[in-house]
Amino acid sequence: MADQQPSSGRARGRSRGRGRASSGQQQPQPRRPGETAPAPRMPPAEPDPLPTPGRGRARGGSSQVPGSGAPVVQEGPREPPTGQMAALSMGAAGEGGLGGISGRSQQSRPSFGDPKTRPAHVVSKEGSSGTKLEVYTNCFRLKAEDRWLLYQYHVGFNPMIENPRARQAILRFHSEILGSPLAFDGMTLFLLRKLEQPVTKLRTKRKDSDAIVEVTVTLTNELAPTSPTCIQVYNIIFRKILAFVGMEQIGRHYYNPKTPIMIQQHGLQMWPGFITSILQYEKDVLLMADVSHKILRLDTVLDLMTDIYNKKPNTFQDEVTRLLIGEIVLTSYNNKTYRVDDIDWSKNPSNTFAKFDGSQISYAQYYQDAYDRKIMDMSQPLLISRPKKRDERRGMTGPIHLIPELCMLTGLSDAVRSDFHVMKDIATHTRISPGDRVNTLRSFITGFPKNKDAKEYCDKWKIGFENEPVKIAARVLPAETIHQKTAKINYKPSDAEWSRELRGNALISTVNLNDWMLIYTSRDQGNAMDFKQTLPRVAGPMGITVREPKMCALRDDRSETYVNGIRNNLTSSTQLVVCVLSSNRKDRYDAIKKFCCNESPVPSQCIVSRTLSKKQMLMSVCTKICMQINCKLGGELWAVEMPLSSMMVVGIDSYHDSSSKGRSVGGFVATMNKTLTRYYSRCTFQHSGQELIDGLKVCMKAALKMYHEINNALPQRIVIYRDGVGDGQLAAVVEHELPQILDTVKALGSDYDPKVVVIVVKKRINNRFFMQSRSGLSNPPPGTVIDSVVTRPDFYDFFLVSQSVRQGTVTPTSYNVIWDTWGLKPDYVQRLTYKLTHLYFNWPGTIRVPAPCLYAHKLSFLVGQSLHKAPHLDLADRLYFL
Repeated sequence: MADQQPSSGRARGRSRGRGRASSGQQQPQPRRPGETAPAPRMPPAEPDPLPTPGRGRARGGSSQVPGSGAPVVQEGPREPPTGQMAALSMGAAGEGGLGGISGRSQQSRPSFGDPKTRPAHVVSKEGSSGTKLEVYTNCFRLKAEDRWLLYQYHVGFNPMIENPRARQAILRFHSEILGSPLAFDGMTLFLLRKLEQPVTKLRTKRKDSDAIVEVTVTLTNELAPTSPTCIQVYNIIFRKILAFVGMEQIGRHYYNPKTPIMIQQHGLQMWPGFITSILQYEKDVLLMADVSHKILRLDTVLDLMTDIYNKKPNTFQDEVTRLLIGEIVLTSYNNKTYRVDDIDWSKNPSNTFAKFDGSQISYAQYYQDAYDRKIMDMSQPLLISRPKKRDERRGMTGPIHLIPELCMLTGLSDAVRSDFHVMKDIATHTRISPGDRVNTLRSFITGFPKNKDAKEYCDKWKIGFENEPVKIAARVLPAETIHQKTAKINYKPSDAEWSRELRGNALISTVNLNDWMLIYTSRDQGNAMDFKQTLPRVAGPMGITVREPKMCALRDDRSETYVNGIRNNLTSSTQLVVCVLSSNRKDRYDAIKKFCCNESPVPSQCIVSRTLSKKQMLMSVCTKICMQINCKLGGELWAVEMPLSSMMVVGIDSYHDSSSKGRSVGGFVATMNKTLTRYYSRCTFQHSGQELIDGLKVCMKAALKMYHEINNALPQRIVIYRDGVGDGQLAAVVEHELPQILDTVKALGSDYDPKVVVIVVKKRINNRFFMQSRSGLSNPPPGTVIDSVVTRPDFYDFFLVSQSVRQGTVTPTSYNVIWDTWGLKPDYVQRLTYKLTHLYFNWPGTIRVPAPCLYAHKLSFLVGQSLHKAPHLDLADRLYFL
C-alpha cells in the first residue's frame, strides 16, 4: 500500500509545468466574465509584435494570370493561429491542385532520426527460452508494387520565389509535364515516374511583374520503398487518406468529430479516433494503428470562467489563472489545439489587430468574417498561447490570442480524475477488449477501399494495406519462484500475483519497530488507536516486533501543527513517524515530507484516516502498511533467484518539478546486494534542453562507492535501465548521458573495467499484442516476449508483457539495448528484465517495468511534487519514498 499522497491523476498537481500568476503585478478587480471590464489597474499590454490572431495565410485561393495562364496566389488577411501548416503538400494534378493535404508539424510525424544503437556484436536478437506462442499485433503490412520507386527532384526558381504557395501554384501549372501523383514541399519534389531528362527546365510568366520565372527540376535520388524518405512520404499519403474518410487531425492523432460519444451526466464528450504511423520494422514496412479517444468538455472556457466567478468572486482571476495555465484547449471553429500560457486581462474581443494590408480589424469582427462565429460576450479576456521553439524556427513569432467563448478544454482535470464515477463511465468506452480492438482496426483498414476518393488516391500512389493484422511467433518466459525467509512461493502464471501466498510468511529481512511516533488529531483518535493495536498483530508473523509508539495528539490539522508535533517529539533514536491525516490535502502532506526528508531525516508514513475506518478491511490495510514500513526502514520482503553475482542494477527516471517551470527531477536508484533487493538512491535536477549529465556522474560515483563499502568490492557487471526517454530523446541519451556514465566508471581506476549494459525503457508506446483463446482474442499472458517482426532493424530491442490485465487491452513495454560490453545473450537480457519486474515491494505481483525504474520514478515524483530539493543523504540507503 503506497504512502497515501494527496495528488491524483496523470499530472498529480501541476507536473506539466503550469505557470503561476505573477505576484509582482497588482491584479485588476474581479469581474463577471459577461460584465463590462473596468479600467485595468495593471499597465496596458504592449502592442503585439505581429498581428495575432493569425500567423498563417488567408483562405484566399489562387487566380489565373490573363494571357499566360500562370497562377498567382493572392495574400489576404491572416488566419487565426489554428491555420498553420507545414510546407509539404500532396495531391494529384487536377484534384484541387497540389495543396490536397499538408504535412503538419514535426510533432505529428513518426521519428525517423533515431540513432542506430544495435551493438555490432549482436547477430541475432531473438531468444529461444520459454514456451512458443502465436500472437497478433496491431500492425498491417503495406502493399506496394514490386518495382515501386520514388524519384526525388530538387526544384529551383529563377528569380527566387519566396512565397511557398506561389511556388506550388507555379509547379501545378506544369502538372501535365510532371505527371500525377506528386508531392512538393516548396523545394523538393517527389514523383512516381522518372522524367525524360535528368534536368528539366520549365518557364512561367508572372502577372504581377510580367517577369519570366524559370523552373529547374533536377533528379537527385531514386528512393527504394524502405528508405527513410519514402517512409515519410507514406505517412503523408496516409494522412491524406484519413482526411478522405472524414478524420481530422487534432494534436498528433486523427479523430472523427462527426461521431462523438456523449457522456452528458459529466459534461464530457469523446471523439473516437486512431493513432497511426508507418515505419520500417524488422523486414517489412508496416502501418501501426491503435484506437484512441479525444476527451473534451461540453462547456466552453468562458463557461468555466463564469462558474468560477459565481463561486469565488474575490479570487476570480487567481483561480482562473491557476486552473487554465498549462491546459490544452481546442478551438471549435477549426479543431486545433493550443496550450494556454497566459491570460491577457487587459484585452477583449473588441480590441483590434493589424491585417497584412495594415488595416485594423477587431477580434470579434475577424471571427465573424472568417468563421461566421458571432462573439456574444465582448468583455471576456483573451487567452494567450505562445509559439514553441519549433514554431519559431518555422517563422512563427508573437503570441496567439484565443477567445474563451470559442475554446473547449481537452483532457481531464485532477479533480475529475479523482472522481471514481466519472472515470468508471469513461472506462466503459476507452477500456476496449482485445477482440473489440482488433475488430475496430479491421473495420478501419477495410474501410479505405470503400471510400471512392481514398481508393483512387491509393491507386494513384500504387500502395495499399493488408486487411489482416500481422502474426508473430512470440514466447512466454517461465514463471519465477518467489523466495521468502523460510518459504518458496509458486504463483499462478496467468495472474502473476502472490498476495494470498504471502500471508503468514516471514519476510527476508526485517527491522523491529522499537522507537516510533504516532501523530493524529483528536478527531481521528479512534482510527489511530485501531491502527496502533492492529499493527503488532499483523507484524508478528512477518518476523517484526512492534513496540508501543510515542503518542502525539494534535489540537487541529493544520500543516504547521503536524510539523511542530513531529519536531517537538523527535529524538535521535526515532525510527519512524506515522501521521494519521484527516484528509489528503497536498500542502499538509508536502509540509510533513519536507520536514522528514530534508530538515530532520527520518522515514515517515502518512495514512488518511478514512483508510483505517473500514474495520472489516483493517487487517488487510495494516498488513500492507506494515510491509511498506519495513521497506522504509531498510528491510526486504521477497526475492527471486538471481544466478549472476557481483552485479549492480540501476534504474533512472525523471519527473517534472511542479514548483519550477522547465525543471525536472532525475531519480537514480541502484541495487546493493546479490539478490537486487537493497537499494541506494540519489536525485539530480535538470532544466529544459539540458541532459542529466553532471548529475548522473555524481549519482553513479556515489552508488559505486556505497556498493564498495557494503560488498568490499566494486561490481563487475552494471546494468542500467533508463526510463523516461520520450520520442526524439534517444539521441541525447546515446550522445550525452551514455559517455558520461562510462567516463565515471573509467575514472575509478585503470584496472576497473566492468561489463556495462544500458537499456532504454519505453512505456508510452502504441504497440498491442493479442492471442487466440477459446473465447476469441485475449491478452497474452505475463512473461510474453516479442523480439521479431515488429522490432526495429537498427535496434537491439524487444517487447515484454510482464503484467496481468483483467480489463481492457494490456500495454507492453519496449526495451532497447543501446550499449552492451557484456555480450549477454538475448535470452539473458529478457529473463533478467522479467525477473526485475517481480521486485517492486509496493505490489505483490509483477509490474510493467523493472523495479529499479519504478523506484526511481517514485523518488523523482516525491521530490518533484513535494520536496523540490534533494532529500537528506542519511535516507539514501532506504526506500523512504514508497
